[in-house]
Amino acid sequence: MEQVYIVMLVALAILAIIDLMVGVANDAVNFLNSGIGSKAVSFKTLMIVASIGVALGALFSSGMMEIARSGIFVPSMFTFEDVMIIFLAVMITDVLLLDIFNSLGFPTSTTVSVVFELLGGAVCLAIYKIVTQDGDINTLASYINTAKASEIVSSILLSVIISFTVGAIVMYISRIVFSFHYERRIKYFGAIFGGIGITAITYFILFKGIKSSSFMTAELKDMMKANQVYIILGNFVFWAIFSQIVITLKQNIFKIIIIIGTFALALAFAGNDLVNFIGVPIAALQSHDIFVANGRDANMLMGALASNEIRANFWLLLFGGGIMVYTLWTSKKAREVIKTGVDLSRQSEGSEKFDANNLSRIIVRGSIYVGQMLNYVMPKALEIKIDRQFEAKKYEKKEEKPAFDMVRAAVNLMVASILIAVGTSLKLPLSTTYVTFMVAMGTSFADRAWDRESAVYRVAGVFNVIGGWFVTAIVAFTMAVTVVFLLKVGKVFAFVGLMILVGILLYRSGRKYLQRSKEQEEEAKLKREDIATIKEVMSESSAQIARVINKAQLLYTDVVNNLGLQDLNKLKDSKKKLKKLEKDVDELKGNVYYFIKNLDETSVEGSKFYILILGYLQDMVQSIGYITNNSYQHINNNHKNLKFNQIRDLKSVDAQLHHLFVRLQNSFAHEKFEALAIVLEEKDELLNTISELIQKQITRIRTTENSPKNSKLYFGLLLETNDLIKATMNLLELFQEFDKHVKTKNGKMIV
Repeated sequence: MEQVYIVMLVALAILAIIDLMVGVANDAVNFLNSGIGSKAVSFKTLMIVASIGVALGALFSSGMMEIARSGIFVPSMFTFEDVMIIFLAVMITDVLLLDIFNSLGFPTSTTVSVVFELLGGAVCLAIYKIVTQDGDINTLASYINTAKASEIVSSILLSVIISFTVGAIVMYISRIVFSFHYERRIKYFGAIFGGIGITAITYFILFKGIKSSSFMTAELKDMMKANQVYIILGNFVFWAIFSQIVITLKQNIFKIIIIIGTFALALAFAGNDLVNFIGVPIAALQSHDIFVANGRDANMLMGALASNEIRANFWLLLFGGGIMVYTLWTSKKAREVIKTGVDLSRQSEGSEKFDANNLSRIIVRGSIYVGQMLNYVMPKALEIKIDRQFEAKKYEKKEEKPAFDMVRAAVNLMVASILIAVGTSLKLPLSTTYVTFMVAMGTSFADRAWDRESAVYRVAGVFNVIGGWFVTAIVAFTMAVTVVFLLKVGKVFAFVGLMILVGILLYRSGRKYLQRSKEQEEEAKLKREDIATIKEVMSESSAQIARVINKAQLLYTDVVNNLGLQDLNKLKDSKKKLKKLEKDVDELKGNVYYFIKNLDETSVEGSKFYILILGYLQDMVQSIGYITNNSYQHINNNHKNLKFNQIRDLKSVDAQLHHLFVRLQNSFAHEKFEALAIVLEEKDELLNTISELIQKQITRIRTTENSPKNSKLYFGLLLETNDLIKATMNLLELFQEFDKHVKTKNGKMIV
C-alpha cells in the first residue's frame, strides 16, 4: 500500500511544476503591469529585474509553508491517508482552475484558490468521517480553521474598496502636481516624490517582502517594529537626497521608482506566494516523512504536521524559484493576463475586451452627473486650470506611445507597496493581487483614462474581474470537494482516472490556446491603424475582404448542411462563429477614426472608399447573420424540417456561392484584381438562380406545401442569399472602379 503514497508524491511533484507555471502566469500581472504599461525600461531589463526579485523571494519563503500544513485545517483531526487525499485534490483543482483563468486572461488570487481548495477538501473529508463514524455534525468546526477563510472573503472587499479609493486620490494629487508634462516640474517636486515613493517601497520590502524569511529572527522583527518611525524617517531623508542627486544628473527618478517597485513586488510575490504553488506538495512530502518515522501507519493522526519546527528544504525552494523565473520568460499566457490589466488602465482608446452591461452604464451615468454637479459649483478659472493638468502628452509615432506614463506607473507601485505593507503591519487581510489590480484601476480612473468613449467598457471589465475573484473561491471549494470525494471513494482507480483527466484537459487547453493565439495574430495583422497611403488602403481592404468572404462562405455551407441534418449543436456553433465575425467587422468600423487620422494628405480620398468597403462587408455579415440565426431558431423551436427538394436547391446555391467566394478570396488575398470583371459578368446568372428557386417555392405552396414556418424560413434564406450576392457584387464594382482610378491617376498620387 505504501507504494501508492510514493506514486501520489510523484504525481504531486509533477502537479507542483505545472502549478508553478500556471500560477506565475497569473500572478505576473502583479509586478509587471506598471513597467510594461509605461515602457519605462526595455522589456528585457524589466524581466531581469523581476527575475532577480522572484529568485530571491523564493529563497526567503521558507517561513510561510505552515498555511498548507495547518493554516486551514486541523491536522490532528486527520489521518495520513486523509491529508494525502486533501493535498492531491488541492493540486489537481489548482492546476485546472488557474489554467482556466490564464486562458481567459483574467488575473485572480492564487492565495484565494489554494485556501478554498484546502477548505473544500477538509470540509468534505470531515463530513465523510462524521457520517461514517456516526459523529455529531456540530463537531465540524473542530476540523477546520474557519478564521482564515473568513479573512480571505473580507480581503476581497477590503482590497477592492481601499485600493481603488487610495489609488484614485494619490493619482489625482500627483497629476495635479506634475501634469502629463512632468519634465517641467520634476526639478521642483521630484525629490520629495522620489523620497516618499522609494521609502514606501523599501518599507514594503522590509515589512512584507522578507518579513517571513528564515534569517528574520524574532529579535530582529521586534527591533524593526519598535523603530518603525525612525526607519521610515531615515529612509525618507536618504532617498530624498538620492532622488535630488539623480534629478541633478538629468536622470528620470520615476524610472528608478518603477525598477525598484517591480523588484519589490516580485520579491514579495515569490516570498509569500510560492507557498500557493509548492507549499502543498512540500507539506505532503513532510507528511510522508512523519508517516515513515512513526511506523508507516496510514491511520495515524497528523498532529505533528502543525509543528513550527518543520522547515522547507532549501533546494526545493531554489528549484521552485528557478521554475518561476523560467515561466516568467517563456509563458505566453502570462502576457495575456498582463494585457488585460494594461488594456483596462491604458490612457488611449482602442478595441475593448469587455462588453458594456447595465451596471457599468448606471455607474458611468451617475459619475457623469456627479462630475457635472462639481463643475457647476467649482469656479470656472479653477476648473480650466485643473483641466490643463490632464492634457495628455502627444506622441509622434503610435508605437512610441505607452499605455500610461511613468508618473502613473510610479504611483501604482508606490500605493500598492504602502497598502500591502501597512495592511500586513495592522494584520489586515489584504490580497496582493487584488491590491495591485485595484490600485491600477483607481489611478486610471483618476487620470481620466476612462473617458466617455471607454468608461462603460472599462467599468464592465473591472466588475468582470472582481466577479471572477468570487467565482475563484466558489469553484475552488466545489471542485476540491468533488475531487476529494472521488479519491476517498474510488481510491486508486479514481486517482489514475483523475490524473489522466488532468492530462487530457491541459492538453486540450493548450491546443485551444495556441489556436486562439494564432487567430489573434492573424486578426492583429488585419486591424492596422497606421495606414498612410492609397497602396496600403488597397492592400488592407483586400486582406479584410478576403477574410470576411472566407468566413462567410464557410458559415453559409455549415448552416445549409446542418439545417438539412437538423443538427442543433452545430448550428449553435455557427452562431458563435457568426458573433465573432460580427465583432471583427465592428472593430474594423471602430478603427475608422484612427485610420482617417493617419492617412497622409495625398491619400485622404481613400477614406471614403474604405468606409464604403466596410459598409458592404457589414451588409454581407448581416445577411449571413439572418441566415444563421433564423436557421438555428427554426430547428430550436422544433419546426418541421425543410423538404428534400428545398435542401437540394439550397445546396446547389451553396455550391455556386462556394465557387464564387473561393475565386474572390484568392483574388483579394493575392491582390489580383483582374478576375473581378469576369466575376461581375456572372452576377445575373447567380441572381437568376435565386429568382427561379423563389418561383419554384411559390408553385410548391400552390400545390403541395403545407408548412407556413417552413415556407417563411425558405423564402428568408433565399432573399438574404440574394442580398448577400448583391452586397458582394456592389463591393466588387466599388473595388474595381477605385482600382482603375488609382491606376489612371496622374503622377501626383503617391502609391
